[in-house]
Order: sequence, then C-alpha cells, then structure tokens
Amino acid sequence: MPTHGSLSKAGKVRSQTPKIATTQRKTRMPRIRSRRNYEKRVILQRTPGQNPLKRRRRRR
Repeated sequence: MPTHGSLSKAGKVRSQTPKIATTQRKTRMPRIRSRRNYEKRVILQRTPGQNPLKRRRRRR
C-alpha cells in the first residue's frame, strides 16, 4: 500500500509551529457550577438541547 509522503517528513509542521505559553483558565468552582446546572435542570425544567428562546413551531 503506498504512503502519502515519506516518514522522514513526519512532524515537520508541528516542530515549526511557535510554542505559545499556556494560560490558566478561569473556571467556576465546582459547587457554583453544580448549582447552576441544578437551576437549569430542576428549577427551570429544561431538557438537554432545548433552546429557551425558541418557541414551538406550529404544524400545518
């Protein structure tokens, strides 16, 4: 089975890409995140994938 390019060129682009220093992501504390999820699921009674701004379409 023929290969697409030689293995000596493997990783060429990744090695040429400049390294970017990582920054810490600011995420909410798990307690707050769990509370928000509880409000969405239980209090607002939303189902997964439901858009709160979308209304039900009429059937014709």
